[in-house]
Amino acid sequence: MQSDDSHLLRNAMKDLGPSGSSPTGGKVIIIGGGPGGVASALLLASRGIEVHLYEKHNRLGGRTGCHEIDGYRFDIGPTFLMMKSLLDRIFVEAGLDSADYLEFTRLDPMYEIRFDDEIFRACNDTEDTKKEIERLFPGQSAGMDRFLKKEKSRFSKLLPAFQRDFSQPLHSLAPDLLPALPHLSLGSTVFDNLKKYFSDEKLALLFSFQSKYLGMSAWECPGAFAMLSYMEHEHGIYHTKGGLAEIPIGLGKAAEDCGANIHLNTPVKELIIENRKVVGVELENGERELADNVIINADFAHAMTHLVPDGEIKKYTKAKLEQMKFSCSTFMMHLGVKKVYDLPHHSIIFARDYRKNVDEIFKLNCSSDDISFYVRNAGVTDPTLAPEGKSSLYILVPTPNLDGDVDWDEVQDRYRSMVFKAFSDRLGIDDLEENIEVEKIYTPKTWNQELDIFKGATFNLSHCLSQMAWKRPRNQFEEFKNCYLVGGGTHPGSGLPTIFESARISSNLISDSLGLKYSKTEITA
Repeated sequence: MQSDDSHLLRNAMKDLGPSGSSPTGGKVIIIGGGPGGVASALLLASRGIEVHLYEKHNRLGGRTGCHEIDGYRFDIGPTFLMMKSLLDRIFVEAGLDSADYLEFTRLDPMYEIRFDDEIFRACNDTEDTKKEIERLFPGQSAGMDRFLKKEKSRFSKLLPAFQRDFSQPLHSLAPDLLPALPHLSLGSTVFDNLKKYFSDEKLALLFSFQSKYLGMSAWECPGAFAMLSYMEHEHGIYHTKGGLAEIPIGLGKAAEDCGANIHLNTPVKELIIENRKVVGVELENGERELADNVIINADFAHAMTHLVPDGEIKKYTKAKLEQMKFSCSTFMMHLGVKKVYDLPHHSIIFARDYRKNVDEIFKLNCSSDDISFYVRNAGVTDPTLAPEGKSSLYILVPTPNLDGDVDWDEVQDRYRSMVFKAFSDRLGIDDLEENIEVEKIYTPKTWNQELDIFKGATFNLSHCLSQMAWKRPRNQFEEFKNCYLVGGGTHPGSGLPTIFESARISSNLISDSLGLKYSKTEITA
């Protein structure tokens, strides 16, 4: 069964509306206009708080932004919207409706996976997906029912942990969290858990690639994250018209409608700290802006190494950051091509020797000759992304981050050539290079230098057990008073759904500190 909770959330809106009230006296500065920053701006402004968001670029979004070249539009980062209800809830709790700011399409099939010479379609309807399993793996479809039932139970038990703050370690012992402990699958991996449902190893792999949303290998990612695939199959995958970069733009418009002040082309130089308390920010232009609370939505490790004055950091020093674990990175190509290819909206292509490729990325930190890659061909759903008769292609190849022993200036052209060869060998497309009109390439070095992502780790801090819950940098940041974090580098983690939750958690903490009353809506598994 699949569900779309948006109608339930809209019913919850009936007695709500933008506060329209005068400011409470509280002022919040937000550094960075990524999805977590603008979601926080919307929530706080709707509650009557004076909000000023400073974004260094001329657009909102951060790595959920876009660039437009010669009529082609490209999302920079995320392309899958899952758990849409969590995004809807941000609007609902601000007294608004996401449908007034964004146009959504639920995808079917959700995606295709190519392995060996087979194609597996993950469908929007469970029975259709089971037919796909039977077509390729006769006798294995019953595992899908066991998978959905067990992972729904896991998700329902763990959901409270993703929706609360861990500003104090004792918060993990709250009574409503104790039932979650048996569902953490401590000591097992995503792949271990999936093998309990699907005895065929290749079939289990088809439900495992979601661990890469966290920048991790399915053979290392904590077992509880097997529920990521459940979330897709139960709640669907969505596209937003114009690309997922429209999400922070829509959130930003809604925040401004509620009174937030958004300042583009306005980089922050550093935090202003007095006696371990953040009292404001200094802008690059030399202006000093004071506030009651400051939210950091910049890449966490970049913020610690660039936005905090020298000598102020005690816990997350440069030495400490070097010891922490970070996600993988990506080699990406954004291609504007002068024809339309017969590809689905989302395609995931496994390397011929998938396990070797994964080990090269996550264990050996080296380049690969046999690549796995992902292609978004969103024009089949959304014709606004390219001129008529043409396509905007997004190609992603997982790679080591900058800890790896790879000279990206040297190997960039080799990866580019490997992509064209893989298109020919695995997709039967021989003419991609000759049809290119627009091309932009991202390497781990690009992520680091152009988007201020520490080590080029596209998916932020790793989600190993030593960097989750209270062991992750906390929403109410432990280093300084009146300082809060949102984004992938804090609890509950990276990926759009959890980033929205981080915004909600930090916004609620600030609202609680001001004694504000605000709306809360519940999300179920």
